[in-house]
Amino acid sequence: MKTAPAVCFAVLSVILTLALLPVSQAAEGKASDQPPNLVFIMADDLGYGHLGCYGQEKIKTPFIDQMAAEGLRFTNAYAGSAVCAPARSTLMSGLHTGHSPIRNNGAGNTIQDSDVTLAEVLKTRGYVTGGFGKWGLGNHDDPGAAIKQGFDEWVGQYSQVHAHFYYPWFLYHNAEKLLLPENEGLKTGTYAHDVIHEHAMAFIKEHGKSGQPFFAYLPYIIPHVELAVPEEDEVPYRTAGWPKYDLPDPRPGYIGSEDAYVTYAGMISRLDRHVGEVLQLIEELGIDEDTLVIFTSDNGAQGSAWRPLVEFFNGTGGLRDDKGSLHEGGIRVPMIARWPGKIAPGTETDLPTYFPDILPTFAEIAGVSPDQMPENVDGVSILPTLLGQPEKQKVHDYLYWEIGRGERLSQAVRHGKWKAYRKDQKSKWALYDLAADVGETTNLAAGHPDILKAITGWVARTRTEPREMPAGEKETWQDYKR
Repeated sequence: MKTAPAVCFAVLSVILTLALLPVSQAAEGKASDQPPNLVFIMADDLGYGHLGCYGQEKIKTPFIDQMAAEGLRFTNAYAGSAVCAPARSTLMSGLHTGHSPIRNNGAGNTIQDSDVTLAEVLKTRGYVTGGFGKWGLGNHDDPGAAIKQGFDEWVGQYSQVHAHFYYPWFLYHNAEKLLLPENEGLKTGTYAHDVIHEHAMAFIKEHGKSGQPFFAYLPYIIPHVELAVPEEDEVPYRTAGWPKYDLPDPRPGYIGSEDAYVTYAGMISRLDRHVGEVLQLIEELGIDEDTLVIFTSDNGAQGSAWRPLVEFFNGTGGLRDDKGSLHEGGIRVPMIARWPGKIAPGTETDLPTYFPDILPTFAEIAGVSPDQMPENVDGVSILPTLLGQPEKQKVHDYLYWEIGRGERLSQAVRHGKWKAYRKDQKSKWALYDLAADVGETTNLAAGHPDILKAITGWVARTRTEPREMPAGEKETWQDYKR
């Protein structure tokens, strides 16, 4: 018979063993060393207010709304930047834009061999990794190409300009062109997003029962503009009684729409249906409880010449400004997490979180050892929030964003309920109380110099100067359409 100390030691050993297991094992008592599957779906330019579960009244999004009903809805989730490439850089690196490898859009931007990506971190735990959509962190022959940065498979567009087009004559499969000859010389043919989605589904189906955990990164390319979608998705909205809105694209070679409200709604509906197909496939494979799915957007709603679309659909949900701005409308995004058996259905959280948090969160879920983690990650794991344990959640002192260069550098900081913002280096900092003024209408900087001093002190201490990026060749529509 064991003595009391021996019994205590045995119990302690079991507790420690469970604590060190990936979350799926600790929660389910699995004996195998099998971490859960991870799926990250990211729309392109979907605004905070474009989904039914975030207040959208005109566009129908039943599948994503159902995902929210079955999972956790975030009300204070943010992208890593207000535009595409730096947002993706923060996601892959776990670093905010004061540190991340890429901080602005532009030709020539590429991450380097020395950069450690989320995919590379997960591969230390045996994950098979696939990416499907828009990369934006290096071209097919750059060091930053997805297949050189931890991805076993990539289907889609490496270049951001390439990803603007829905009927290009080719995509990339790994480093080789995946030809779409039926699109040559046409404005319609094979919808590029559909090809990307089909490959994503095939990847999940292949690896869902393989016994090896998978990471599926789905940075889908809609509803970014061009304004184009197969007719079947426009049909349900043609009887909605909306005013007809002709919106030709101002850029040479791009598709516009003679009925832009209908086309844009159709694009979001197609995205919604494909998210539903991903969730249905995971359920059919019987891996629901072993798969965390997160859905979000890479930045706020597209504005500029397309601002009427934002206004008609209330795409920002009443937030100030849109894509490209560090006001809330440019960076606050929808985010939903679903993981049956782990995440309580129909829940929501107001935890402020942003893209740098995904890398440490997925690493903790996968059971990545500390020595396999990149150094000085800015994000924090939000796993306690996912599991309904807010008392265990580490909270950021501040969240930081920047965009632009030199005197045109724009900066923003979120600290609790406070949001500090300056448009450029010649402007004074403004301060907003987001709890009382989510629309950022009233500047309170003069009344709270202590808060502003603390925030600007963090900014001065946190950021480093960005890398020099090589000047890339300017891309045009002729590179991808012919």
